[in-house]
Amino acid sequence: MGQFSSSRRALVRLGVAGVGAWVAGCAVVPQPAKPRVVVVGGGWGGLGAARTLAEGGKVAVTLIEPNDAFMSCPLSVHYVAGFTAASDYQRSYANVDRAGIRRVRARVTEIDRAGSAVVAGGERHPYDFLVLSPGVEYMEEAVQGYAAAREQLPVGFRAFEQQAVRRQVDAFLERGGEFVITVPKPPYRCPPAPYERAFLIAEQMKRRGTKGKIIIIDANPNPMPPPIAAPIRNAMTGVYASEIEYVTNTEVSAVDIGRRVLVTPTGDVRFTAANMVLPMRAPALIRQAGLGERWAAVRLPSFQSQADEKIYIVGDAQGTPLPKSGHVAFGAGKQVAHDIERRIAGQPAPGASGAVTLPAGICWAAVTHNEAIMINVAASVEPGQAPKLSFQVDPKHSLASGQGAQQWGESMWNQMLG
Repeated sequence: MGQFSSSRRALVRLGVAGVGAWVAGCAVVPQPAKPRVVVVGGGWGGLGAARTLAEGGKVAVTLIEPNDAFMSCPLSVHYVAGFTAASDYQRSYANVDRAGIRRVRARVTEIDRAGSAVVAGGERHPYDFLVLSPGVEYMEEAVQGYAAAREQLPVGFRAFEQQAVRRQVDAFLERGGEFVITVPKPPYRCPPAPYERAFLIAEQMKRRGTKGKIIIIDANPNPMPPPIAAPIRNAMTGVYASEIEYVTNTEVSAVDIGRRVLVTPTGDVRFTAANMVLPMRAPALIRQAGLGERWAAVRLPSFQSQADEKIYIVGDAQGTPLPKSGHVAFGAGKQVAHDIERRIAGQPAPGASGAVTLPAGICWAAVTHNEAIMINVAASVEPGQAPKLSFQVDPKHSLASGQGAQQWGESMWNQMLG
């Protein structure tokens, strides 16, 4: 008994780590490092992936994002039109940091696929898996003269750009005139957004007695996507017939900022202020890395790059028929995180003998500050087939959907940043 007690006391003094070394004959056995996942982009898709991976605890997560805080594009139309403060749509990344995610405030300038690393802030960040959610860039070359007019004609479809459009709106509501909003052909980020901007600015015109009108110049024959055309058209004619002029099948080819006109095939359109929603594409980083042309080429349902099995692309940069919306991006990010965990565990890919459900889309088109149109999109894909989308759309805007939009936003922000 005494000899046993002496040995036991010796082990207690060594502690847990010492016990391991003693058992192994003083040779410390190193634990294998966790696989490294780099996530590029701290928006809806990137946060969906990063938070899910961090919760799983199986990988070391690095999130690379140039902004030091988050600002939601969904629902920010209420800020753009002057109903709310920008702070209502901004959140800190503090809880992301507390989740054990290494956050790098920098912009990725290169993807070295051969070396399995990205370059950001002058430093290399190696990865075992890479998740890209870089958002969109504007095709400025599509409208002659736009590049020279960029500072005066902000698009405002990316985080923190909304402030510039808000300043335009405030000035227009003060002095009146013609506020022109252009709509490109799809695909582009959040198809209902140009129309809801027009609606909420028109609502402010009515409230403030602003003299003038809003002109929507749409490259499409009807509001996009087609399933929402009827309720959007009804809102134009039923709520804002005196404030909104809707011009269809018309593309803007050039802007003359000196004369303050937009050039179209049917003639020049004069403007006091203009919110030109330009055609969009994936950021140049996608093309530089050989991951696609206008949009990143991915395989469904995995969102894995067609060019590189270590890389996934989610959010608006991916090139599938799925809606370019925050909800789809978040769902795709979570799905990709689970797929990475499956691969790390050495588990086989799930069978694909039938239809596979894809991330759902939930969107809300604001018609007034308090009322909205709910848009739900269900999607699935069968092997070798194109995705199938099914839309459920409110026939008319309602207060219930307006309240639902706000509740949805709070819920999503809490999931990403709470």
